[in-house]
Amino acid sequence: MKQGYPSEQLEVEVTGLSEKGLGLAQYRFPDTEMGKGRKLKLQIPKALPGDKLLVTVPNARGRRRATRTYDRIIEPAPSRIGGYELNGPQIGGAPLEYMNYADQLAYKRALTQGFLADQGFDPSLVGEVWGMDDPYHYRNKLELSFSINGDLGFFVQGDQYQIVDWQKNILAPEIFMILKEEVQAWQKAWNLAGYEKQSKQGLLRQLLLRQGHQSGEVMVAIFAQEEAAKLDPGVIEDLIQRMQAYPEIKSLMWIKNTAIADRMGADQVEVLAGRDYICDELAGFNYRLYFDTFFQPNPVQAQRMIDLACDWADLDQDSLVIDLFCGVGTFSLPLAKRAKALVGIEIVEQSIESAKRNARDNGIENAHFIARDARHGLAEIEAEWGQADLLLLDPPRNGAGGKIMRRIGRLGLEKIIYVSCNPKTLAQDLAWLRDFGYEISKFQLVDQFPHTQHVEAVVLIEKKS
Repeated sequence: MKQGYPSEQLEVEVTGLSEKGLGLAQYRFPDTEMGKGRKLKLQIPKALPGDKLLVTVPNARGRRRATRTYDRIIEPAPSRIGGYELNGPQIGGAPLEYMNYADQLAYKRALTQGFLADQGFDPSLVGEVWGMDDPYHYRNKLELSFSINGDLGFFVQGDQYQIVDWQKNILAPEIFMILKEEVQAWQKAWNLAGYEKQSKQGLLRQLLLRQGHQSGEVMVAIFAQEEAAKLDPGVIEDLIQRMQAYPEIKSLMWIKNTAIADRMGADQVEVLAGRDYICDELAGFNYRLYFDTFFQPNPVQAQRMIDLACDWADLDQDSLVIDLFCGVGTFSLPLAKRAKALVGIEIVEQSIESAKRNARDNGIENAHFIARDARHGLAEIEAEWGQADLLLLDPPRNGAGGKIMRRIGRLGLEKIIYVSCNPKTLAQDLAWLRDFGYEISKFQLVDQFPHTQHVEAVVLIEKKS
């Protein structure tokens, strides 16, 4: 950004929240002889509607938009429960952490109603959000990044290079913070360098922590630029001994990752202690969770979504079911238990193999899984079965898209259940089904991600009578 004007500290009032949970404010500079003062639109992390804030903006009069952390709260919003002073750069993992939980749920409901209204649906379809009795420490998986200066935490919001040390825990189990600090102590004891993204130098890249909600089993995986064999044997022995002090740990792994991107790639996986997976239970079924297994991040709320989907499905022993974007079978197994047969479709072959193994481990013999893209998979099942009785889809955050939704519409099923982690793309996808004679029968939001801007939705869509 070209610096043409000095920094200014502005007094603003937050009037709303963006789709990403950032506070929205607007400042209008005073009129001058040259004309009306310019308007500056601000996005402010951790700010809430009703907050009156002081915000310092570099080059304030030379820009029209800026994202800045507030300096001080002049007058807090009625919904604020903390964050009266912020220290240093902010991470984006819990943008609503200082908002009263009831107000979080109201914000998510209103946001979803707006998305539906934008697509011509009745916003009153969206009722009260199913929240959590205890909306803290619910996440069963956490991914942290090592920095070159010894921090172990998350990237600063809007900065792909700066990492802030993880010190405040409201989302993850307490054991995760304990293990994070243990790993940091081990790193410091052996003077092991964290990875520096710009120079691509340093050994340690990421730390993955995962816990089974029902089993309590914990996985610890360290991602590094080199394999463990290239280190002093004492380094790995010390790590193993430190982790053995925690009986919850059933999987300790060292994973070589030389990918340029920040993703947790795996060139080579070495099990240092225990297994290469942990076990957990969801909806009465047992699952193996590997380091790269996609599994519902909030098992308490996932259980409610599965129960709701099974209730709305209303299956019997003659029902044929398609589970599109089936993953490892989280919805597939409970539905298959109630049906004659189920086919799960997923493009990720590793997920399909996991789904098959999960079905075998749970004695589910009427569930079949195929690794196909959505459209080809649907065509294949239609050719074999004719018309199914139910299709459930649980696509990724960017939705299924028009081509897939039109393909689903042409199947002519009486009943569809759509599970979504993004109400905006959900509304866009649902709009495609109107031309095929479908309407929304039931719509339920489930807060699977407290203190974030995200919310899950389960929707029943049926053919008009």
